[in-house]
Amino acid sequence: MSSTRGIKQRIDNVRSVEQIIRAMDMVASTKLVRSRAQLEGVRPIYTELKRISEEVGTLEEAKSNAFYKTREVKNTLYIVISGNRGLAGAYNANVCRKALEHMDGTKNERLVIIGSKGYEYFNRNKKNIVHSIVDISDDQVYYASEDISKKAMELYLAREVEEVYIVYTQFVNVLTNEPVVEKFLPIESSLAPSDVLEKRYEPDLESFIDNLIPLYLHMYLFRAFSESHTSEHAARMVNMDAAGKNASEILEDLNRQYNRKRQASITQELTEIVGSVSVLNKGGADERK
Repeated sequence: MSSTRGIKQRIDNVRSVEQIIRAMDMVASTKLVRSRAQLEGVRPIYTELKRISEEVGTLEEAKSNAFYKTREVKNTLYIVISGNRGLAGAYNANVCRKALEHMDGTKNERLVIIGSKGYEYFNRNKKNIVHSIVDISDDQVYYASEDISKKAMELYLAREVEEVYIVYTQFVNVLTNEPVVEKFLPIESSLAPSDVLEKRYEPDLESFIDNLIPLYLHMYLFRAFSESHTSEHAARMVNMDAAGKNASEILEDLNRQYNRKRQASITQELTEIVGSVSVLNKGGADERK
């Protein structure tokens, strides 16, 4: 059994770790509020752009456009959004595993990885990583998502890839997030032509598509970034909260051990003192006889 000194040292160590956990919990909580506000701001913009893009996709003249035209698939690009740090539970593992499960190995896969955890995972699995970005801060997400969407469009329009998928973590609520794989390009429409009102596009449909789609894909990726970042901060906050509770339980258990050990030590000392006094008294009585 550990000595009181050893237990005391463990109590100090756990208390120090608990303070770090509480600080990380507060940071994650603050970042969650900010990223959630950003997500709630971009979702309506994305939804409306998605609706317009799908409406255009139902038109017969648009089906021959490169952004809507389906090709024979030989090369596939995956954009995978992960985190740069751990301590977020299964957040990084889930999104990386989801992407790997979707890759059936029959096509030539190319990967654009966002986040160092995703890069480590797919590098370990010997996947073809053509581009990677790490340490994107929350205030750089808008411009970073624009750059990545442009790179994906360039590869797609240059026919280096025939389809593009995006893998990210969808934020549901603080306790729930879900990794998803969605087709980024070509754009698929879930609307029927009969559901779309006849409209006139200025100056012409082709020019309208050329201006609409880059903005739509940018907002698509920006929303996916925001979903992932919000999910990561929520996962980290929940994980830190659980770790804080575990640290409190460990401290409580160590304090009980420490108190029992001290009590046993004091009892032993009192017993030795009483025993010594009894021996002395007995010795004095023998001398008087």
